[in-house]
Amino acid sequence: MSASERPDASPWWASAVFYQVYPRSFADGNDDGIGDLIGVRAKLPYLKALGIDALWLSPFYVSPLADGGYDVADPCDVDPMFGTLADFDAMLADAHELGIRVTVDIVPNHFSDQHRWFQAALAATPGSPERARFIFRDGCGPNGDQPPNNWPSIFGGPAWHRVASTGPDDPGQWYLHIFAPEQPDLDWTNPEVPAEFERILRFWLDRGVDGFRIDVTHGIAKPEGLPDMDPALIEQLAKHEHGSLMTAGKDLRFDNDGVHEYHRMFRRVLDSYPGERMAVGEAWVPDHERLARYVRPDELNLTFNFELLEAKWDDVEFHEAITRSMAALADVGAPCTWVLANHDVDRVVSRYGGGALGLARARAAALVTLSLPGAVYVYNGDELGLSNVGLPDWALQDPTWERSEHKDRGRDGERVPLPWSGTARPYGFGSDPQATWLPQPEGWGLFTAEAEDADPTSTLWLYRRALAMRAATPALLGSSFEWLDAPEGALAYRRGDIAVVMNAGPVDVPLPAGEVLLSSGPLAAGWGTPAGAGVAGGGSSLPTDTVAWIRTA
Repeated sequence: MSASERPDASPWWASAVFYQVYPRSFADGNDDGIGDLIGVRAKLPYLKALGIDALWLSPFYVSPLADGGYDVADPCDVDPMFGTLADFDAMLADAHELGIRVTVDIVPNHFSDQHRWFQAALAATPGSPERARFIFRDGCGPNGDQPPNNWPSIFGGPAWHRVASTGPDDPGQWYLHIFAPEQPDLDWTNPEVPAEFERILRFWLDRGVDGFRIDVTHGIAKPEGLPDMDPALIEQLAKHEHGSLMTAGKDLRFDNDGVHEYHRMFRRVLDSYPGERMAVGEAWVPDHERLARYVRPDELNLTFNFELLEAKWDDVEFHEAITRSMAALADVGAPCTWVLANHDVDRVVSRYGGGALGLARARAAALVTLSLPGAVYVYNGDELGLSNVGLPDWALQDPTWERSEHKDRGRDGERVPLPWSGTARPYGFGSDPQATWLPQPEGWGLFTAEAEDADPTSTLWLYRRALAMRAATPALLGSSFEWLDAPEGALAYRRGDIAVVMNAGPVDVPLPAGEVLLSSGPLAAGWGTPAGAGVAGGGSSLPTDTVAWIRTA
């Protein structure tokens, strides 16, 4: 049973497992050291065997790559680095033939500074229709030589960049860029902007995509007047690790009420097409009630839940994250969307301690997310148990590295090309170890898809079994959920006749009576069967940093 065959007739996306493909790093189909759409198409059988329901493709559009493709110069064409529109169409057709849905990234907060609109804005004068598509403002101070407000950029430094004067009456305006200077923010109060994004959405929907991931969906509306932010909050933001856009205070750059009007436009477009097209929002919103507003019945279908991603490996933090998330979204009748990693944050293995310890915890956390009610997103390579790669300074390409004056190493460590086969670089990602766009580490031979496919105790096989069991178990696709009593350091809950027990404490804990269907690591008995399947639960114990699924009476 797949997510599209749910007995309760819920839409396919309500319990789907999505797999994020970061195109430059997934699979190299033309042997140039850079991942591409030909490579994605070639690996579709691998993804089918893994058991995912849908893909999320990070940007493959025409881009100067100032921010990994999220600086889009033409959102309706494929960058030659990744192939052609014909390659996309062929990949999409093959995916649909295999029963895999395809969703793509849409980046509505900003365009590339190379986009035709922004190039026209630079050539135009203050107050022109061309500049009105973006957020241009006069500077502060006697000569306009100070930014219009004190907002910081996510990548470090001010969120404003000054352009050259166009004449004697123009001292040189500033434009807003919440991210890199090469990513000028769009002004969504200008009717031309939502109209253009409706055109972009329809372009890809007409080609047959099944939905979208909306980048920075909480940022596209700015507060009227662009007031200054609290300096104390700016100081707090400067201490954040890369990737996290979550703040404790009121960050005026994000989660302004006006975003919801634009989400309703997205939803109207999606609902005008057949086949339950969908959109998931990237919304880093710490207030659970406000996060729930993004998935009200007339807005987005899903919104990423970053609670577990932000939680430490701890039974109390996991319990609170799950409880808060489900309660908030239940109030608006929306499913939760669980995520442990993506291209913007350290890989799970590294966050949980690295090495064997981090891998054990990452495997355990995967069984937690895959057993919770709602949709799940898996980042490419997590099914192999990959960790972050410590890259040399010369290899770093993330804009955070330069913008932070080499204080923040950025996000390249979680974007290193995947290992597919062999025992030496480039591990089947092309043929030249010197050509990969980011250098791979030595020692990844044990983590290739080929090696793990041959090992029934590997992380790849754990994911395959978990996804197959999830798809075949109605209780895991439904909405039922009940907390169970658990010893100190552990948590437990029930999904129908399936009990899930997580041990994050320092000592073994007893398992409830029943049949262990799956465990993330060896149990006290029965590890001769893959992932602990078939072990009797009663009388057995669950080691630390392990999760088990148990069929109870």
